[in-house]
Order: sequence, then C-alpha cells, then structure tokens
Amino acid sequence: MAPKAKTAASNVGVRLPFAYRLFFLFIEPVSALFGAYYAHCRPETYLNLTDPSGWAATTPGIRPEGIPRATGIALSQLGNLYLFFALNEAIVLRAAGGSLKIWKAVLTVLLIADVGHLWTLQPLGWPLYWDVAGWNAIHWGNVPFVYLGATMRICFLWGLGLGANRGTRS
Repeated sequence: MAPKAKTAASNVGVRLPFAYRLFFLFIEPVSALFGAYYAHCRPETYLNLTDPSGWAATTPGIRPEGIPRATGIALSQLGNLYLFFALNEAIVLRAAGGSLKIWKAVLTVLLIADVGHLWTLQPLGWPLYWDVAGWNAIHWGNVPFVYLGATMRICFLWGLGLGANRGTRS
C-alpha cells in the first residue's frame, strides 16, 4: 500500500504559545537590530560600552573615524551578524509557522550562539556574568538578555508550555 500523502492540514503545525512567539518573533529580533545599529553606526559608543576600560577610554576625544580600519570592519561585520540574527528569527521562524521541527533546529543553533556570545565576554572578567551593579547598557544586552534568550530557547527545546504539542510534528 502506498504511503498516505500529507494533507495541507498536517503541514500547518501547531499553535505556539504567545510568550515564545512574542519573544522570538518580536522582542529578540528588535533587540538584535539595536546591536546591529550600535556596532555599525555607533562603533565608538559600542566599544566604550563593551569595555569602558579599553582603548577608547585611554584615548581622549577619539572619534568614530579614529577607530582603526580593521576594528571598524570587524564591528560592521558584527553589526551584519546581529542583522542576520534578527532576520533569521523574524523571517525564518515566521515562515516556519508552527513547524516544531524547524523552530527546534533554528533555536538549537541560536542556543549554541548564545553560549559562544557569553564566552566572548570572558576577557572582561568572570564577575561580569553576575555583577548586576557593574552592568552598563551594553552589558544588560550582552549578559542578562542573552541569559533570558538562552533560557527561553532551553524551555522551548524541553517542550515547556507546548503541552500536547511537545512531539516532533513538522
């Protein structure tokens, strides 16, 4: 007997919980756009906030055009990666609809990126990961917001809040 063809209804997927849709389709992509803007358009601010004791703090009056070319290129590339991150979530996850298989694949890759992102901050010292009083605007985006994103991804991947939809329906 020939296998049954998938019906249009079986391709629809599941209705994902509001908290996941809100965070992954709106909040996180918009926050990544802020990162893209600051890395590409405001590199001096981005560098000063990332490491206030770094090179810019020791060079009074430095202007964005005073940033070394390689640093400017690297920051523009970082901005482009933030843009990719935002578009990946906002467009790919929307296109996936309720396909748990695609959502889980995308969120797994982003969870790995979260771990890598947090690891890149290690040169600023281990206290950065928990010293709330020492955080500035960019640290709030780079540490607790990444913790939140990673936690949301782990919850989704574990099936929390998915109820009967925990399966691997595509």
